[in-house]
Order: sequence, then C-alpha cells, then structure tokens
Amino acid sequence: MTAAKLHVTTNLSPISIHSPYDGSLVGTVNVTYASEIDELLAGTRRGAKLSRNLPRHQRASILEGAAQIVQSRRDIFAETIVCEAGKTIVQARKEVLRCVNTLKLSAEEAKRNAGEIMPFDAYAGSEQRQGWFTREPLGIITAITPYKDPLNLVAHKLGPAIAGGNAVLLKPSELTPLSATNLVEALREAGLPQEIITVAVGGTDLGKALVAARDVRMVSFTGGFETGEAISRTAGLKKLAMELGGNAPVVVMNDCDFDKAVESCVSGAFWAAGQNCIGAQRILVQAELYEQFRDAFISATKKLKAGDPLNEDTDVGPMISMQAAERTEAAVNEAIAAGAKLLCGHGRDGSLYRPTVLEATPTTCRLWHEEVFAPVVMLAPFDALDEAIQMANEAEYSLHAAIFTNNLADAFEAANKIEAGGVMINDSSDYRFDAMPFGGFKYGSMGGEGVRFAYEEMTQPKVVCINRG
Repeated sequence: MTAAKLHVTTNLSPISIHSPYDGSLVGTVNVTYASEIDELLAGTRRGAKLSRNLPRHQRASILEGAAQIVQSRRDIFAETIVCEAGKTIVQARKEVLRCVNTLKLSAEEAKRNAGEIMPFDAYAGSEQRQGWFTREPLGIITAITPYKDPLNLVAHKLGPAIAGGNAVLLKPSELTPLSATNLVEALREAGLPQEIITVAVGGTDLGKALVAARDVRMVSFTGGFETGEAISRTAGLKKLAMELGGNAPVVVMNDCDFDKAVESCVSGAFWAAGQNCIGAQRILVQAELYEQFRDAFISATKKLKAGDPLNEDTDVGPMISMQAAERTEAAVNEAIAAGAKLLCGHGRDGSLYRPTVLEATPTTCRLWHEEVFAPVVMLAPFDALDEAIQMANEAEYSLHAAIFTNNLADAFEAANKIEAGGVMINDSSDYRFDAMPFGGFKYGSMGGEGVRFAYEEMTQPKVVCINRG
C-alpha cells in the first residue's frame, strides 16, 4: 500500500504511519512536542484574528472550495483512509462523500446562523428598546480526533470551527494523521490562511499542553472515556465538547421486517471492523423470533469476507492494530470463560479479527456493559418490550439505539424510553446523517456534534440593545 508522503511543519522528528493490514509504511509526519506549545499558540493567536475578520461569504467560499477539492481527489482520499486506518475501500469512499457533505453543510452554516432579532418589547418596561444578538467566535479551539473516521470526524471539527470564525489547534490520532493533513491542505488550497489551522501530531504530553493552554477557549474531543476524564481534569475553565463512545442496543420485535432487520444488524455490527461508536453491540430479539433471527444472523455473518481492505469484495478489514485485535480476543475469551456461548467467529490473524457472535453473555462481562469497539456482537432474547428497554438502558454509554418493528406504538414507546442521543426506527443503530445533532446520554458525551450544533458550541452570543427612549 502507498499513499502521499505528508509532513506537518514543526521539527524534523518523524512519526512513521504503517498499514494496519500488512504493516507496510504508508507515510510520515513530523512529531510536535509539548515544549513547542508557545510557538504553536503564537501562530494560532494570529490565526484567530484572521479567522474572526474573514467575512462570512469568504468562510463559506473556502469551505465550498475545499469540498470541491476533496470531491475531485476522492480516490486519493479514499485510498489514504484504507492505507492508514484499515477501512475497506468501499467504506472509505463513503467516508469521503460524507466529508464533502460535512464541508458543504458547514459552508451553509457560515451564511445562515448569524443570530436573531430580539423582541425586547415582550418584557414590560422594554417597549422602547430593540436589538439583536449575533454569534461570535470563541477564539482558539483545540480539536483532538481519533483513528476511526480519520477524515470525516476531522471535518466535523474543522468545518464548524471555520464557519464560526475560530482558529484550531488540531491534534489528529498518531495512527491516522494523513487524512487529516490532506484535508487541511485542501482547505488551505481553497484559500484558508495557513495560521487558522495548526496541525500538531504527538503524544500524551502534547495533548495535555494543547488542552491546558489558557488561550484555548474550547476543547472538542472524540475518543475514549478515560482520556475524556483526563482532559476534563486538565482543561481548566473552558468549554468542553466530548463524544466518548457508546454501547448501542438494537431491539428486534416479532412483527419486524425480518430480512431488513437481519441485514441492517449485520451491517451495523461489523461496519469498519466494528470500530464504530454507534455500531450494534447488543442485539435484543423478542423470544418468539429469537432462534430464527439468530440462525439467519449467523448465516449472514459467516458470508462476510475478511481480508485486504483494498479489495473491492472485502467486507471486514483489519482492526487498527494487532494490539487492538489481541485485546478483543482476550475480552471474548473472558466472556466465554464466564459462560457466554460462541456462535461464530473469534479467529484472529494478526490485526484481522473475524466477525464474532455471542449469546448468553453474562451482564457482568465488560463486553456487555462497556464499549467493545470491535467486530463482536451479542444476542439476547426478551419477552416484552419493557424488558428490552430495561436491558437497553443498562449501559452507561448511550449514543445511539435502534428498534425494528411495524407497530407504531412500540416504536414511539422505545423512542421515548430508551436513554440515548438517537433512536433509529427500522434502521441500523449506526445510521448517521451529518446534519443530525449527535451526542450521547449519561456518560457517553458532553456537548453536541453535528454541523449546526457544533457550530453553536463553537460560537458565543453577543447582544446589541438600542434604547430609543
């Protein structure tokens, strides 16, 4: 596998990026150290002033231009995702299209979400006043992104930040920085002043420095719960927006469209080798349908082809690293030792981990109550919808959930009672449209994502009031 060799302009110490599939060298970036934070901030402060003063039409034009560049180079962007993240080529192409859409949505947000007229005369004594509020940039935002969706999740940070007139210190995953730097280059080629986005690739100490800096007014983070807790302890007085993972339950009722439910659940469980925070993890099936669903689900899972992600017919590529696959293997072994029954899969070849299905998994197992983030899914029967909702709500991480049913009352009951940021009805839990509000309930998230909602997180209102009295 090969990809363009990209460099972040800091010092000359390189980080080598290797393919999760075969270990081949994909490219290099230069590492940034925590000791460089003052230099990074000096440039980004200048970038914040430039960004604030860009007219909205110019912000929108830059974002639209970057979308066109990504679209025109979609094959290069997709191959880079495959090479550094291990997504299949089919999945990578879809991520590129989502990135294009995210940038276009951000361009629209720059033009339309500028504030509102305030009805001051709605309050007695203010009849002689009139005015409005505007949405103003926060200033400098630190954005920290993970290896999953290494292009589109970066776009979800950069697009709204630019639309709102901010500057960004971007720290992409050390495992997948090439897609991020490609996107930044596209934005600069479209006319974005260089200092508005500063890319810094490095380790934990760098992350702490970027989070703790007093000049940073917001940290936008997507990643693990433990890291999120560490960021909250380090950040000090600034805004935090965090997406910390999920453990998606899917409820399958007796009256569902059976074939659609099976197909959607298989896709939802094993897309991107299960490295998907809204992927189906616990599939709860009504008892009368359970055996039929289980058998069909296992049959469909066994047909999935795991292998080289550049092959058009590969369904499941590698996990991000051999270590990640080994951790998954150990967690499944732990669940089996505790009484879970293996129905298929649980084979590992390096970083490739075969799609795995379990049943009778004890609810005390970490696979049941934590985010698995791997191609592993658990099936469990239930009798009544209330029982399924109770089971669905057991996890502390709750981004998305889903229900398959043709009964409108059951669909609405599940939508009302399941504790999740989104409930998909007759669709996979991992369905997401980039304009949707996105964020979890309970400990899964803090703040909102989705272009409009991220834009509003990344801006602040300023009221202007005129007294005519």
